[in-house]
Amino acid sequence: MVQIKLIALDLDGTLLDSRKRLSSRNESVLKACIRRGIEIVPCTGRIWSAVPEFIRNLSGIRYAITTNGAMVQDIVENRILDERKLSSDLALEILELAKSFHIMYDAYIGGTAFGEARFLDHMDEFGVSAELQKMVRETRRPVPDVIEEVRRQNRQVEKINYFFGNMAERQRAREALLKREDIIVSSSLPNNLEINALGATKGEAILRLAKHLEIQPEQTMGLGDGENDVTMMQMAGISVAMGNSLDILKAEADYVTDTNDEDGVAVAIEKLIFGIED
Repeated sequence: MVQIKLIALDLDGTLLDSRKRLSSRNESVLKACIRRGIEIVPCTGRIWSAVPEFIRNLSGIRYAITTNGAMVQDIVENRILDERKLSSDLALEILELAKSFHIMYDAYIGGTAFGEARFLDHMDEFGVSAELQKMVRETRRPVPDVIEEVRRQNRQVEKINYFFGNMAERQRAREALLKREDIIVSSSLPNNLEINALGATKGEAILRLAKHLEIQPEQTMGLGDGENDVTMMQMAGISVAMGNSLDILKAEADYVTDTNDEDGVAVAIEKLIFGIED
């Protein structure tokens, strides 16, 4: 069996349960991996500051892949190891396109997520669940106008989010975005779209981090549940889809584990790395 040296973990729908909690079993298994010298790497669409504090404070976590692979960071040294961002001009084009649809949108710049009060005060209108609304309010910096903020800062953008209350609108927006060849379009929720720069995928980021750490691709493991995790399934040495994953993810995975509410992460690691059978 190949010795796994790096485990990349999606958070929402994967490591965290449906109430955004880390179970004691999952936490115990992560700590056991860290004691064995395995790098535990949060691999998320979130910015680092939006990762739950109980994950950020877990002793032994040094590296993180954030905003769908746009950023690969050394958290301990507060150092960016790799970044793949949208230019300011390209980000403005994508945000201007959003005006063609009835959607809520935000932009991530310099590790901060910017949103508008007119959206944040009416998230029900855009299909955002109550649980997610709480997280969004805690992690967005309100500005009068996201587009003007991007224009004012004139900096590269890590990611843009679209949220939809109408699925027909979502499909129309996806079709418009997919006509472009200068962006990556993915999703982590049934009612959102996430726009990143070329090269900003979780799978590619795992390989870039592994190369930095002199770890072979086959010594990596990726666990996820959503569309933005497909590249993890394709590129990690061992790929694990959660029981609650989309079918497209299960089709790409080497192994399908239990759901995020059944400690699926711990189940997979115990079986595939520790050799413990249920």
